[in-house]
Parts: sequence; structure tokens; C-alpha cells
Amino acid sequence: MAKVVLMEHPLIQHKIGWIRRSSIGSKDFRTMVSEIAMLMCYEATRDLELKDIEIETPICTTTVKELKGKKLAVVPILRAGLGMVDGMLSMIPAAKIGHIGLYRDPETLEPVEYYCKLPEDCSEREVFVVDPMLATGGSSAAAIQMLKDKGVKNIRFLCIIAAPEGVEHMKQVHPDVDIYIGALDERLNEHGYIVPGLGDAGDRIFGTK
Repeated sequence: MAKVVLMEHPLIQHKIGWIRRSSIGSKDFRTMVSEIAMLMCYEATRDLELKDIEIETPICTTTVKELKGKKLAVVPILRAGLGMVDGMLSMIPAAKIGHIGLYRDPETLEPVEYYCKLPEDCSEREVFVVDPMLATGGSSAAAIQMLKDKGVKNIRFLCIIAAPEGVEHMKQVHPDVDIYIGALDERLNEHGYIVPGLGDAGDRIFGTK
């Protein structure tokens, strides 16, 4: 069974409190989202395996730790997920980047794929799927299923704010995917927005309303 990790680090909580404010403009919002993603990446990579290697320091030969050859990839769900990519890359700069685009059909309310571009060796990588908001969980679950259909086996999902409904949906549909959450909010409202949330993350990142 996958784990659900609520990140209670003071810096993460402080920055989430800032981006909830309706008075924050797009520039500061983007900066904060990137910083939160960086801090979340630090926590979400805590269990990556290490190996010992021998190196030369200016003083002598010694043994140090290095990541154990694990290939990583970051896959944002378009478009809001793009706001988390730079923060992730600041921690894991060698990671490859993929993109998944989904929209919700206005009649069926089901997610529909409109774009998918992944690294050729994505199935061999540890993949971090990122999206600032986990509301109903429909788009996130669909994106993860797309990855699984392409042979990806090691997937982690990172979101800044989640609703309980979305978390439960993800646990049911993808019980093998670890979920990392910055803040777990109260509920979804009748329009499918997270309460108290922060509004539409994509609009706030890109300044579109």
C-alpha cells in the first residue's frame, strides 16, 4: 500500500500560507510555488538509494556517498504543474522532463488527453508527477494511468494542496503510488474547487483570468 505523506515542515507551511493570499501577484506566486516544490522535492527524495564511491579530495583519497544510478524524471500535468518544475530541477538537475496535458470534458467531466511527451527511457526512471492542486483526483489519476500504460513502474505524486476527496480517489485507483502533500484542506465546493484552497493555480501562475 502506498503512503500518503503530509509535509509539515515549517518553511513549506509558511510559504503555502503566503500563496493562499488573494493579494499575491503572479510573479511572487510563481516564485513561491517553485520554492515550495523545491522543499517538497527534498522531502520526497529522502529514501533514494545511495552507493559508496572513492574520490580524491585536495587532501587524500576518501569514500563518499552518491545516488545509486537511479534515473529520475519530472512530469508536470499541464498547465499548472509547470510552475513546480524549476523548483524540482534545482534539487535534481539531471532529471529528464516529460509533459502530460489533460482537459475535462464539459459533458462527461472525465479527463481527456490532449498532449503527452515523455523521455524515451521513462519506463526505466523514477517519475515524479507534479501538480499544485489535487481536487477530485481525476486528472492526476488519469495522468498516472497514462504513465503506467507506457511501462512506468516507479511513480510518486507531489501536490501543494489537496482535498480529502482527491486523496481518497488516488488511493483507490493507484494504491501503489506514494502521495506527497503540502497541505490537506477541508473539502471541495460545488464547483470542484478546494476549500479554502487558493483558487485556480494555473491562472495565478500565468496571470490569466
